[in-house]
Amino acid sequence: MALKIAKRGSVAPFIVMDVLRAANQLEARGEHVIHLEVGQPSTGAPKKVIKATQKALLGDKIGYTDALGIEPLRERIAQYYQDYYKVNVDPSRVVVTTGSSSGFLLSFLSAFEPGDKVGLTAPGYPAYRNILQALGYEPVEIAVGPETHFQPTPQMLDNLDVTLDGLIVASPGNPTGSMLSRDDLKALCDYCDEKGIRFISDEIYHGITYENRADTAIEFSDSAILINSFSKYFSMTGWRLGWMIVPENMVRAIECLAQNLFISAPTLSQLGGVAAFDAIEEADANVALYAKNREMLLNELPGAGFDRLAPSDGAFYIYSDVAHLTNDAQAFCQKILADTGVATTPGVDFDSQRGHRFMRFSYAGCFEDMVEATKRLKAYLK
Repeated sequence: MALKIAKRGSVAPFIVMDVLRAANQLEARGEHVIHLEVGQPSTGAPKKVIKATQKALLGDKIGYTDALGIEPLRERIAQYYQDYYKVNVDPSRVVVTTGSSSGFLLSFLSAFEPGDKVGLTAPGYPAYRNILQALGYEPVEIAVGPETHFQPTPQMLDNLDVTLDGLIVASPGNPTGSMLSRDDLKALCDYCDEKGIRFISDEIYHGITYENRADTAIEFSDSAILINSFSKYFSMTGWRLGWMIVPENMVRAIECLAQNLFISAPTLSQLGGVAAFDAIEEADANVALYAKNREMLLNELPGAGFDRLAPSDGAFYIYSDVAHLTNDAQAFCQKILADTGVATTPGVDFDSQRGHRFMRFSYAGCFEDMVEATKRLKAYLK
């Protein structure tokens, strides 16, 4: 007799990881693949992080920590908000997490009951939708486009035919790189506080911006949940380290959930995380490299036919409307990978309704790869 498999595991796949697997298979056969598909910095962790963790390996037993994280790291994160945003944060509100992914899980579990409706943008990061569905919540997709800078507005929320219990917003966002202005972020926070909607702010791309700095939601709302990560700005993807800043009255609930689900974030990564905040200069140098890659792609992609681009205010993504080139972005990306060795991500990962006519380019790699990628794309699509 076959045993059942729980329905919560039937969520949609994270397609970018499927693309990465196909790209890696080509590389294993000796092909030169250029990775514009995955949002992973090509640089490694800051030198000061490496030095701190090497020292810890020699002198620390690397055991469990408190579920909320080690005090030096929580205090250093709180200090960062004072230094960078000029916002006072009590370290007691800081929760260290196993990457931002566990932050999403903890925030959803602590803020919502089964059946609650949570708004998220389309296009948007697919794991929001998939985690919500797996946990028994109802994701409510809010279609956004160039008319609102690919971000939601209070008017959009008013026009929904359902009442939201929560709203997830990313600024800068994935896949578009678009950002909310300071006034627009405040307007959303004010709206959610007035309507009793839990505002969850995904700020994992903060620090990676080009014209304007990003603002943090906790400046405008004491009830907002903020999620950030060491993965992007600090180039520490595999270290699986992130953090949350949560309302004071949610700390204990999140602590109990974290104790049972994760015990604690990786201890070695936490010890390295303390040192990351002394490596701002190195992190900013990486952002300067992304800026160079961004400028080159924005100038060169239109010559390959990709001339309908979302505003890339931050992060390291360019989102392109390719409806004039294909009506099946997934097949289009697969063919480009097979024929040119350039790996890109189809928009269906980020927008289940309109993503078939969009694709995403990641420019987190080295400049030479950006140059070669556009050269190959121009020759292929001329």
